[in-house]
Amino acid sequence: MKSVPAVDAHHHIWRLNDLPWLSGPQMPRIFGPYQPICRDYPIAEYRSDIAGCDIVKSIYIQTNWPAGRSLDEAQWVQSVADETGWPHASVAHADLADPDAGSLLKRLAELPTTRGIRQQLHWHENPQYRFAPRPDVMNDADWRRGLARLADHGLLFELQIFASQMPDGAKLARSFPSTTFVLEHAGMLEDMSPDGWRLWREGMTALAACSNVNVKLSGLGTFVHACRDDLVGPIVRETVAMFGADRCFYGSNFPIEKLWTDYAKLYRTFRNAIAHLDEAGQAAILHDTAARLYRI
Repeated sequence: MKSVPAVDAHHHIWRLNDLPWLSGPQMPRIFGPYQPICRDYPIAEYRSDIAGCDIVKSIYIQTNWPAGRSLDEAQWVQSVADETGWPHASVAHADLADPDAGSLLKRLAELPTTRGIRQQLHWHENPQYRFAPRPDVMNDADWRRGLARLADHGLLFELQIFASQMPDGAKLARSFPSTTFVLEHAGMLEDMSPDGWRLWREGMTALAACSNVNVKLSGLGTFVHACRDDLVGPIVRETVAMFGADRCFYGSNFPIEKLWTDYAKLYRTFRNAIAHLDEAGQAAILHDTAARLYRI
């Protein structure tokens, strides 16, 4: 496997005392029992995990600190970056339906590492997979007014939805053509029955028709709690075929996936999934697309 510099565009670091959702009984258990990661996960441990995997830069994704502390989280991540040089960019949280969202976005954008916003919109009939209060939050006028403010600061939006929400996701992307969207976790394929694959493909095709939608190839073991070639390979290959390598990129979702694999195996499995691509395609997915979208 040829060495190619890679960017990990989706990982988390945290302090447990700031994350009640890790220990709270109401947390959606989308990734199963998580006691092994109910502890601090500092940047030093993350850098130890990635050793030998050609990771040259990384992007931190928000971890849902308590309500009202989105800025505190982003400022803490900035302090870690200032001290250690890692992560190289971050995606913060904001409730875009909040009437004061514009003020928060301005302060978040002033932090050197901030590149985007994630507000998790995924809703599922299975309450264990559900995060948003309902499936159509993205259609609300108040929420969309908040989303429109991202363009004022050059921020992208990380879109986390299930296949059943993808038609609305495509409408959203068409309604905001100047906003860059990043689809989380390759569309979160949780139903691998023939009907589940069909629904996912239909939704992904609709999203791929929107040139401002990109895909993060991360979190692919979330629903089976495993890291395997036969799982990762088909999702990655079909997604890249639909969107093109220049709109797809790698992310680890660590330390969540540390529950069932180690970083080296995850990275090796991902590299196997893109081995059919030429060198330029692999470089785009491993490095170039993320470097461009997150300006690092």
